[in-house]
Amino acid sequence: MADISAPEPDALWDEFHSVVNMTSNELEAWLRTSGAGERGEELPERAGPERGRQVLAVLRKRRTDLDDTDVEVMREVVDTVTAEFERVRIADAVRDQDWRHRMMSLGHDPVKDT
Repeated sequence: MADISAPEPDALWDEFHSVVNMTSNELEAWLRTSGAGERGEELPERAGPERGRQVLAVLRKRRTDLDDTDVEVMREVVDTVTAEFERVRIADAVRDQDWRHRMMSLGHDPVKDT
């Protein structure tokens, strides 16, 4: 398990899973869709942006199996999604498909009911 300070493991794990509101199957399907270009779909393990693939890998792990890279991914995703919601009004954001797609590539669908 990664070296996460005492009270942080549960809090970070819970916050990450609160921010990432897509299931691993939903995120995988989205990454494949977003990775499909004019010349066809990429190999499944390379579909979508790298950060999205890292989020998917974390979603597929148990908390006890996390490594330091996973912990950093979790922190960055929580920070990024939180900052984006502080910056963007949700009413405007859901109409901005590019923004929504960027958030979905991090595992957060702003229009999904949680």
